[in-house]
Amino acid sequence: MVHSRSWHSRLFGVACLVTAGTLALAGCSSSDEEGPNDSGSGDSASADSDSDTTADASWPRTFENADGTTTEIPEQPQQIASTSVTVTGTLLAFDAPVAASGSAANGEYFAQWADEAADVENLWPAGSVDIEALYAAEPDLIVVAATGNDSVADQVDELNEIAPTIVVDYGGQTWQELAEQLGEATGLEDEAAATVEEFDSYVADAAAKIDVPDGEANIVSYNGPGEDNPIARATSAQALLLTDLGFTVEDPPVEWHTQPQPRDDFVFAPYENLTELTADTSFILSQDNAGAEDGFAADEVLANLPSVQAEQIYGLGVNSFRVDMFSATEIVDDVVENFAK
Repeated sequence: MVHSRSWHSRLFGVACLVTAGTLALAGCSSSDEEGPNDSGSGDSASADSDSDTTADASWPRTFENADGTTTEIPEQPQQIASTSVTVTGTLLAFDAPVAASGSAANGEYFAQWADEAADVENLWPAGSVDIEALYAAEPDLIVVAATGNDSVADQVDELNEIAPTIVVDYGGQTWQELAEQLGEATGLEDEAAATVEEFDSYVADAAAKIDVPDGEANIVSYNGPGEDNPIARATSAQALLLTDLGFTVEDPPVEWHTQPQPRDDFVFAPYENLTELTADTSFILSQDNAGAEDGFAADEVLANLPSVQAEQIYGLGVNSFRVDMFSATEIVDDVVENFAK
């Protein structure tokens, strides 16, 4: 099963991007340009032909897992099972043949790409495992996250008895870097690279459409009094995306972090530390503008923050917690709407 290219067509209207290198040229040959697969009709013969070309040239291949082990993938996967709902979004971004996937803790897929996964078998919610369901999916490649609530890394040995199993660490890299890794594992390097290239171009175009306010911006996951309120570090996926759009992101002191293990993406700060933020603009994670106004901006304890005083409080988007290509695109669109020239 190969997913359609509906997102690509909707967002960019690009049927085939030419990238450097022999494989890229082969992937965009005249026959492909005219083939129905690029238009989203899913011509299996054309797709199989492309896959066979790559498969014959470079299979089997060895994948270096995030846990330091390696996995031999004997042939190009045609039926992928992603046990991590977070990783699934990136696989879908470059039309990898995802047949089955784990879901979020509520048993649902992430809203930003749920429509793209209408034909993907829902294996289990994060925090549980259903080995029988995985067998039934008949995968030829299983993808596991090294960490996170949707990780089943402690069961890799059992999963390897079903199909070759690879382990990736989405927590330590951007979705673009993860896409590159997964492209190598699936034999879809060109597709993954083209997806990243398209997105980077989209961000560059968006940056030219906005007026970035003076001063710094911060990103807060606002939970209110008595709770940790994670603040995005400058190295987080959300901050890097805003940086690409032209913002300068306030990096919170790591001394505020309350958890035993340091993180590259967020500082889990006590509520009281929010009063020490200095940026002139605040983006609130997992909220739209209305939610940001009702929560963070309405908190009387935070009334003297520069961003509140300047009335520059914005939602980063209801799906901004997990940054994949789909949610990142939503973030970019919201930023353009809020800061359009």
